[in-house]
Formats: sequence, C-alpha cells, structure tokens
Amino acid sequence: MIQLHDLFFKKFISETEINLAVNGVAVQINDDYKKKSPVFLIVLNGAFFFASDIIKKFDGNCEMCFIKVASYEGTQSSGEISTVMGVEPSLKGRDVIIVEDIVDTGNTIEAIIEILRQEEVKSYRIASLFYKPKAYTKDQKIDYVGLEIENDFIVGYGLDYNGLGRNLNDIYKLKQLKMKNIVLFGPPGAGKGTQAEVLKEKYQLVHISTGDVFRYNIKNETELGILAKSFMDNGDLVPDEVTIDMLKAEVVKNKGAKGFIFDGFPRTNSQAKALDMFLSDMGEGINGMVALEVPEDLLVARLLKRGETSGRPDDQDESKIRNRFNEYETKTAILKDYYEAQEKYYGVDGVGSIEEITERLCVVFDTF
Repeated sequence: MIQLHDLFFKKFISETEINLAVNGVAVQINDDYKKKSPVFLIVLNGAFFFASDIIKKFDGNCEMCFIKVASYEGTQSSGEISTVMGVEPSLKGRDVIIVEDIVDTGNTIEAIIEILRQEEVKSYRIASLFYKPKAYTKDQKIDYVGLEIENDFIVGYGLDYNGLGRNLNDIYKLKQLKMKNIVLFGPPGAGKGTQAEVLKEKYQLVHISTGDVFRYNIKNETELGILAKSFMDNGDLVPDEVTIDMLKAEVVKNKGAKGFIFDGFPRTNSQAKALDMFLSDMGEGINGMVALEVPEDLLVARLLKRGETSGRPDDQDESKIRNRFNEYETKTAILKDYYEAQEKYYGVDGVGSIEEITERLCVVFDTF
C-alpha cells in the first residue's frame, strides 16, 4: 500500500499485466494500419507512458502530436472540459489514432472528436489502456482497449492523483477507509463535548477526549500516566510522544471500532502529522477536521453565565476567558491551514439550539 497526498492506494494491476495489455493493443494497431502512416494523437498528461510504448512497437512510419484536455480535479471528473491545447501538425486528411490512458465518462473523447471533425481528418480511432464500461456515457466505440476495469480511481503508469503517482510501474487503486475518523474542534463553551456525545451515539464512533485520557492514565497510575505526571509536576509540558502514545493505546484498545472522534487532539502541526502517520500504519486516515464556529462575545457571555453555577474560577474572569480564546484561535488557525491543505477542514455554524447544531454537523459527517 502507498500514500499519495492524503489518500491511500493498494496494488491493483502488476507491471507484467500492463505490458501484456500494451502488447495486445500494439498488435491490433499494427494489423489495422499496415502500409499507412497514422498520426498518434496523445492525450496529455496521462497517456504519455502508454503512447510511448505503443509507438515503439509500431512497425511502419508514423507521426505524433499532443493534445491536453483537462476534466479531472482530485479523484473526480468535473464533467466540464476546462483546457484544450491545439494540435500540430495539421491533421487534415490524416488517419488519426487517439491515445488515451483511461476512458471513463467519455467527456474528454467527445471533446477531442469534435476537434478532429473540425480539422477534417480522414479517419480516427481510439486506443485506451484502461476502459470503465460502467462509467462510460457516450455512444462512440473505443476501438482498442488494453484492460476493462471497474469504476475505481487508479494511479500509476502515467495516471496521477493531484500530480503524484505517474511514475509508478504498477497500477494502484484507491483504498476506501473503513473507519470514520474525525477531529472535532470548538472554542471553549461552544458545546463540543455535548455534540461529541450525540455524534458518537448516532454514528457508533469512539469518543477520545485528550483530557479524559490524561485523567484516566494519571489516576490509574499507568506507565504513561506516571511519565506524564512527572513532567507536569516539574511545570513542564508533556511531550507530544507521551500524548500520542496515550492516544495510540486508546485506538488499539478499540480496534474493532467504526471510527473515532478525536477531541482536544491534535493541537499542533507536529501532533497532526504524528496522528496521520499512526493512522496510515493502520491503513486509515483522518476524514476531516470539523470546527464549531461561534462569535467570541457570545461565548464569553455564555461562559460567564456558566461560571455562576460551575464554580470554575476560569469561567468567572472575562480576561481569563478571552485568553483561552486567544490560545484556541492560535492553535486552530495553524491546524486549519494544515487540514485545509488536505481539503479536510469543515467549519460549522455553532450558533443555535443543540438540535440545530447537531443537524448541521450531521450534514458534514454524512459526507465522510
């Protein structure tokens, strides 16, 4: 298994199988284009590898040119053709072989065929290493197909995920995460704990609160608890490694879980990277960071009101409350950038009744 950006891929088709498929297509093209000098129209960027191997196996004379048609963003086809680079030399009156890496919806092929008609080519045929018959929505026949596959997202041998994976000799397909792993964030008084309790029941997830984990380990004098307390007693911050090891122990303890809500962790970029690394070793990852967003003044008033009955001194002093917000905003801003870079940050309006906020959170959770 490999990781590209934020996603995991498992080996799907070997280099040997690819070579056999390429040879099969090359034989058919040689049979059909004897005594002809076709132009191989190579669709960039993905088809470059396939086209190179096909052309090297072509027995006669040929030319090649390139066209770029972009319709993919991330792992999904946008359905719209966004960029087209013109073809040279002139294709008028020529026999053209369109070389694609993969045909799924057929949108790219449709756009290219329209260009070829305008160019007044003599004939055209389509060669694709991979073909997804269940995803194909057009009537145009694909003349040469290396391998038919299911509607999976794949990388390797020219195919990429956001720029990575093209150089792989084997084909890998996207591994779907089995767990729903969420980082839940919210400023003090936003009701994060209340929502975590509701969400863990609804989605059958394990709620891991860093504060609860620390208290449990220290109270029960576990090896990690004793180690953490030794730092705290000296007035030092508990090192990330100790915190992460506590979290790991909780995850391992619940290996059969459908997923986790991480509450209060990570708090720094290094902790977020460590969590990603730990989950990736399990073949899992974070689905998203969900942050409750509530205006500070509203929360200050809410906490001061709570301080009248909670007995907590930090809920009774406005300056201390605002200092907690400053600390939260500093940490969250860093983590927001980290998860936004992975397209995994989700801000949710945290103003309203518990039921209203839960409904908004569920809309996000249901997308994971």
